[in-house]
Amino acid sequence: MEDFKPFPNFATDVIHEGAEPEQWNSRGVVPPISTATTFKQFAPAEHAGFEYSRSGNPTRNCLEKCLAASEGGKHGLAFSSGLASITTCTHLLKSGDHVICMDDVYGGTNRYFNKCAATLGIDISMVDCTKISNVMDALKPNTKMVWIETPTNPTLKLVDITAVCQAVKAECQDWPVKPFVVVDNTFMSAYFQRPLSLGADIVMHSLSKYMNGHTDVIMGALIVNDDDLNERLRFLQNSLGTVPGPFDCYLCNRGMKTLPVRMKEHMANGLKVAKFLEDHPCVEKVVHPGLPSHPQYELGKRQMVGYSGMAIMYVKGGFKEASAFLKALKVFTLAESLGGYESLCEMPSQMTHASVPEEERKKLGITDNMIRLSVGIEDCEDLIKDLDEALKIACSKE
Repeated sequence: MEDFKPFPNFATDVIHEGAEPEQWNSRGVVPPISTATTFKQFAPAEHAGFEYSRSGNPTRNCLEKCLAASEGGKHGLAFSSGLASITTCTHLLKSGDHVICMDDVYGGTNRYFNKCAATLGIDISMVDCTKISNVMDALKPNTKMVWIETPTNPTLKLVDITAVCQAVKAECQDWPVKPFVVVDNTFMSAYFQRPLSLGADIVMHSLSKYMNGHTDVIMGALIVNDDDLNERLRFLQNSLGTVPGPFDCYLCNRGMKTLPVRMKEHMANGLKVAKFLEDHPCVEKVVHPGLPSHPQYELGKRQMVGYSGMAIMYVKGGFKEASAFLKALKVFTLAESLGGYESLCEMPSQMTHASVPEEERKKLGITDNMIRLSVGIEDCEDLIKDLDEALKIACSKE
């Protein structure tokens, strides 16, 4: 993006917030890994801020402060996985409560809400939140949470965060308990999109993806501004035990220091790859929020300050041609997950979204010729050559 402007002070914040050397006796510029599970107390219930590592850990504290700063938020909480953060957030609800969830979301999110939360008596409505009227029509007196993912996984639809938040809050302003809006910001990272500033109550991340960026940590996060929400979530974090280990916190904190540098490269490579594929004779369609052909291109420019390396392509043909393409790739790795420095590719219908019922996949456009690309930060010429050669092989199959 020629007019790309990062959020003010972003790089400075993620490098320094939570990493102040003065907090350690050694005054080390890199936070140490605190592996202690328990901490000596001065007297019963008198301690230096830490009692038991599930309840609080010095290394985790550093990461949580950095996470809050990255989203321009007040409080950050780290969890053992993205799904652990979703589980913890859902425990803010009770049996009989209602959740509105974007219909096109990560397969694990869909599975959790419909096959786990639903068994606890929580009512789930899967709704196309790209249309505000759908959200309003789905609201019930017992609606307590609205779950948005934008861009969506895998079809990269965009949900107007500001419009949804304003509409829900206006409609429910006289309710005794108002629904809170959660935005899964995984696909954009905090570097390109800040949902709290757009009206969201909670931001969720699978830190395993862009925020860590090195494909070596499974973690999740929730970031909030509201003190009461923070207290409730911290109680649940401790009570449910959905906490990450200190070494994973160290690795994620380390990864976030290079987030601005990495995301610029992901954006540049992702756009180049998407533009190349859009003109390729073996490709039926390409979806990328940074392409003018994206149906919500203007919304993307309003609510995001840049783009990640996520793109989807529809290979001409079906399962046979898409499989041949994936098998022929050499630089892109056929694997689930995304957001690491390396380029990955996968077939959502058979991999990340296999748990979504087939009829629902068809309705969402998750077909067997859809390929999800996580464009990494390798030399872009090598990525384009790899894609071109694999597509030619797939197209030549008898």
